[in-house]
Amino acid sequence: MTGWLGVQEWQAVALSLKVSLWATALSLPLGILIAYALARWQFRGKQVLNGLVHLPLILPPVVTGYLLLLTFGRRGPVGAWLEEVFGLVLAFRWTGAVLAASIMAFPLMVRAIRLAIEAVDPRLEQAAATLGASRPWVFATVTLPLILPGLIAGALLAFAKAMGEFGATITFVSNIPGQTQTLPSAIYTFLQVPGGEASALRLVLVSVAVAMAALVASELLARRAARRVAGA
Repeated sequence: MTGWLGVQEWQAVALSLKVSLWATALSLPLGILIAYALARWQFRGKQVLNGLVHLPLILPPVVTGYLLLLTFGRRGPVGAWLEEVFGLVLAFRWTGAVLAASIMAFPLMVRAIRLAIEAVDPRLEQAAATLGASRPWVFATVTLPLILPGLIAGALLAFAKAMGEFGATITFVSNIPGQTQTLPSAIYTFLQVPGGEASALRLVLVSVAVAMAALVASELLARRAARRVAGA
């Protein structure tokens, strides 16, 4: 035992935190771009893009994981190319868990950021543009500070979702202790082993604590950011 949690339990918790942090950080720039496009731009295929973004919320997670395996597996078109060009292997690696968690958490992130952007009065952006500011500068100086509460909320919700991701992850990267066994996978494993209920319960408590902490932090940081924007 290592303190309250066993070695395998700590490994699962540490890997889940690692995967969730990377999943959130890597998907945030794309999430902001997609959310802005859906909120502000008019283009052909907008509803298709919106549907694709939210598809992981509707599909069974195992289906998403299987599609990832077909696409990003070592024999998949994208997976084979990534391995040949960059030496990057995703299937049955923790990097694949990052990809699976990113895709499953992406809809929550985009929705929160999109709602924040839609709440910003477009006339404020137009006023800055008429003063000669470029579109990226308008976004950086006008839109981004105003959507900061929604951005924080979206990022933390995505982090919490990534921490709890199970179906797509176990299908795409399996359940290898110390390598791809995340917190939900470890709970599942312990529940299948006689006498593993105590370990499963400890990990359940950790999972609940992390999720609640992320939600509380999201609310507090969003309120703080909103007060700062209002006082600016």
